[in-house]
Amino acid sequence: MPQAIETIDVDVPVSVAYNQWTQFEEFPRFLDEVESITQSSDTVTHWKVKIGPVEREFEAKITEQHPDERVAWNSTGGEVDHAGVVTFHKLAEDKSRVTVQIDWEAKGLLEKLGGALGADNHAIKKDLANFKKYIEAQGTADGAWRGDVQA
Repeated sequence: MPQAIETIDVDVPVSVAYNQWTQFEEFPRFLDEVESITQSSDTVTHWKVKIGPVEREFEAKITEQHPDERVAWNSTGGEVDHAGVVTFHKLAEDKSRVTVQIDWEAKGLLEKLGGALGADNHAIKKDLANFKKYIEAQGTADGAWRGDVQA
């Protein structure tokens, strides 16, 4: 099972970075492969993604969430089998570190090749750079969900 881990430092307080990350329906603004996300409950989202020529849909369930610390999830149905976690670390009052780890199962030849070549790390690195530009330009989050989900 391929694993991708990427980190980026953003020049916003940890609460701003975390709050933005809880606004799943806004992800298409900075995650290039995400076509849309619909949030059906506090812990369930439906994703439509397009990676190259491949389109996929899946549901994801938040399995753990702690404000300003972490959001963990796993897919619960659909065409993508993966799990992940994003963690938030306060570096200074106005600087934070965001780390994303995703474990996924490559199903087709194209996905297996992409995993072997590190395309997943490249995509996450690019998307984190997009997140950095987005959140630093705004300076505030689009909203926030500060609920706690115990593992």
